[in-house]
Amino acid sequence: MKTAVVTDSTAYIPKELREKLNIHMVPLSVIFGSESLREEIDLTAEEFYEKVKVGELPTTSQPPIGQFVELFEQLAKEYDSVITVHLSSGISGTYQGAVSAGDMAEGITVHPFDSETACMVQGFYAIEAAELAAQGQTADEIIARLNQMKESMRAYFMVDDLSHLQRGGRLSNAQAFIGSLLQVKPILHFVDKKIEPYEKIRTKKKALNRVSDLLGSDVASGGSYRAVVIHANREEEAMEWKVDLEAKYPNVEFTISYFGPVVGTHLGEGSLGMGWYKKG
Repeated sequence: MKTAVVTDSTAYIPKELREKLNIHMVPLSVIFGSESLREEIDLTAEEFYEKVKVGELPTTSQPPIGQFVELFEQLAKEYDSVITVHLSSGISGTYQGAVSAGDMAEGITVHPFDSETACMVQGFYAIEAAELAAQGQTADEIIARLNQMKESMRAYFMVDDLSHLQRGGRLSNAQAFIGSLLQVKPILHFVDKKIEPYEKIRTKKKALNRVSDLLGSDVASGGSYRAVVIHANREEEAMEWKVDLEAKYPNVEFTISYFGPVVGTHLGEGSLGMGWYKKG
């Protein structure tokens, strides 16, 4: 039984790594006026942040179901099943689109997986699935491992300005922050697939320290961890934070990733976040 792995562009897995691990990617799009651009294909993160500096923020759009059906049926020529990993169904219809396409696709069994998160934290699931598929594990075995990962998966992020999330309807319980938006750097996380406020923090430095402490609480329980620092056009800040984190937590494997065009539309430039999970 050969299993293929698919994810969407919001995992922000670098192209070289996708190719190396044989991960297939379906892009979401950002729409500037009448111009629709597929992230990671027509538009890089760097180009996106330059573009929004001089114009209006775009809207975002999920992949057409037909694109999933076409890819699944193409994979059916070589594979028996496919695991398709997507950003949280609470903030996008992409996962549901993959579910519908899986019912329509001929000749292949489709196993949709709701990451209940986004960005490289979602990417961790796709990477793990691809590595296990390469080792010959079955789709059921791989899904069982992804569900195990979900138990220890964490993601926290801090935004400079909540207005993007509010405008796009992606922030639950937004009223909790109204009236003090200018004074706080809110930490957000996913709860039941939706983005919720976690804590109000006064400064960016304190917010980053708080997220670091949350990682420390998990690491203290033992085991080895993999973590990612994620930034919205703040690579230098992300690198500095990563250096600090590596000094503090030598047993954690850290990488750096980014909030690309689709997620960046909702979070805004300057956002920083971190996600992690327990390996093995």
